[in-house]
Amino acid sequence: MTMGNREDLLAGAKRCLFATGYSRTTARDIATESGVSLAAIGYHFGSKEALMNQALFEATADWNEDLVQAMADLDPTAEPIDRFIAVWDRMAVSFQANRPLWSTSFELVAQIDHVPAAKEFFAGTLRALRPELANLFEGEGANSPAAGMVYHALLMGVLAQWLIDPGQGPDGREVADGLLAIAGRLEE
Repeated sequence: MTMGNREDLLAGAKRCLFATGYSRTTARDIATESGVSLAAIGYHFGSKEALMNQALFEATADWNEDLVQAMADLDPTAEPIDRFIAVWDRMAVSFQANRPLWSTSFELVAQIDHVPAAKEFFAGTLRALRPELANLFEGEGANSPAAGMVYHALLMGVLAQWLIDPGQGPDGREVADGLLAIAGRLEE
């Protein structure tokens, strides 16, 4: 199947996003990578930033679909601690497999006040993600935005550890043990 210029630009922008990063990718890089003229970026997207944002949004949606597939066979009758560990173990695999996406996302979070479209995207995603994370870790019907907020904080922290020290980030058991130790101290 032959792609059109718009699709070629998006595919090229995704490759650049993962290879070079958001802020270091130039319009010329994208045009070269996609085999499309530089002028086509403006014609199809209006600006390089709009193209890069769309590439990031699509890459994130692709990751979400992959994650849903990876979590599809979780045992709904599993003990809560076993489910928690299984989800974190699968997240760790996803972090490693999608490292370029996460590096780029962290790059954008650091520059969030300078990229309004990304800020809007991340804020909307974050609001929608909180109850979904509660459902993922606790099972269907949890829908707790407060628990989702904590899961998101954990997610970002664990992800940062995987980015900083690949292969040494915590697995599900380590995250669970850490939380149980903290909870035990809170109850003292």
